[in-house]
Amino acid sequence: MTDRTVRDEGRPELREHVDVGDMGYSKSLKARHINMIAIGGAIGTGLFLGAGGRLAQAGPALAIAYAVCGVFAFFVVRALGELILYRPSSGAFVSYAREFMGEKGAFVAGWMYFLNWATTGIADITAISLYAHYWSLFTPVPQWVLALAALVIVLALNLVSVKLFGEMEFWFAIIKVGALVVFMAIGIGLLAVGHPIDGTVPGPQLIFDNGGVLPNGLVPLILVVQGIVFAYAAIELVGVAAGETKNPEKIMPKAINSIMWRIGIFYVGSVILLSMLLPWDAYQKGESPFVTVLSHLGVPAVGDVMNLVVLTAAMSSLNSGLYSTGRILRSMAASGSAPKFTGLMNRSQVPYGGILLTGAVCVLGVGLNYVVPAAAFEIVLNFAAIAIITTWGMIMLCHLLFVRKAKTGAVLRPAYRLPGSPVTQLVTIAFLLSVAVLMWFDVPAGRVTLLCVPVLAAALVIGWFFVRKRVDTAQVLGETGEKH
Repeated sequence: MTDRTVRDEGRPELREHVDVGDMGYSKSLKARHINMIAIGGAIGTGLFLGAGGRLAQAGPALAIAYAVCGVFAFFVVRALGELILYRPSSGAFVSYAREFMGEKGAFVAGWMYFLNWATTGIADITAISLYAHYWSLFTPVPQWVLALAALVIVLALNLVSVKLFGEMEFWFAIIKVGALVVFMAIGIGLLAVGHPIDGTVPGPQLIFDNGGVLPNGLVPLILVVQGIVFAYAAIELVGVAAGETKNPEKIMPKAINSIMWRIGIFYVGSVILLSMLLPWDAYQKGESPFVTVLSHLGVPAVGDVMNLVVLTAAMSSLNSGLYSTGRILRSMAASGSAPKFTGLMNRSQVPYGGILLTGAVCVLGVGLNYVVPAAAFEIVLNFAAIAIITTWGMIMLCHLLFVRKAKTGAVLRPAYRLPGSPVTQLVTIAFLLSVAVLMWFDVPAGRVTLLCVPVLAAALVIGWFFVRKRVDTAQVLGETGEKH
């Protein structure tokens, strides 16, 4: 156990916690890795694939929904950023929940986050196999075989070293951002010259003259919010990665602050651009809106290129899930709230036990792809949505408790802060609860998921009773203080 004293002249005695679950990491992630992890966490298949169906459902006002959800997503990651600057930890919000809410809070935060990424991992390997079937070369290969192959490849690479993980995420993000930049450059060029797209002249008039900004009314716009929140899932990954980088106080504020304008450009900007290139009802669910535009232009092989991009996005998500759950489970194993083997590290300082446990759950996804290949994706996606709402809510609650503790002088807030506290935290928590309520109107998948929430709660209670005797908060969180 390592203890450390925070010195601050003129203040009462301050105590800083040190999580022993953070010991042993290599600190190999560089600034470019962290910046690209921040970008990659904010950009995924929710934009590349999901935006088309949402445009067809909600119309051009989708840009407003992306902006509103983006603001709350930024509040979450900004709150996490302040906690990171207070005390960087690979255990991230689990470690903060342990400090400010006790081991029960850490137990709930950790296992719900594990549920998030385990179910997302199943969705990812399902998506990868579906994208691979787009090409005739892979069409004869069973979906479950492709899902297993994707899992084995990403799992093996994740176990090698954290530096390799960082490099993979760096290049995955480069591909995603590069594709968006190229498309936006083409779209802006088409707008500038007024080049017709399949007989339609692009321009702002397409937003207002085809049923207006809200062509289907307000209700469809509200109902897409749930999917948009899930599209932003993984932005919290930057908080986990902070525990394996040197000088996080210099790197993290820049990386986190950049998330806001990237959401504004890539999500809000893309939707506005798409709405000006073609009428909103030209887009459809199941087809990338970028493919819709470029195919109308007659661009060759556009489907192949975009399929490669969404395949990359799914691989990136799977890679991130294995990475983050490995670190979170190691922090939990240090206190006894996760199996002991999930705390094991290999010679490359990678917590392989937790990564292998997540991979084992993803193998169940391979089974789903064998038994019900058509329904595997939808079965797990809604459980991931509940888990990410819980995770974000726990982050805001931890930050609220941190601020309250800071007001007593027990801890010291860094200069990098979440603005508007405590209103910001309370409004964000209320927003997340409203998103959960909206799931009730997503029939049948969302409603079935909400009906399973009591089952999840019961499982957490039973799990806690199994581990509570071996949990020792003092063992994992040390603290010290000195009189000044």
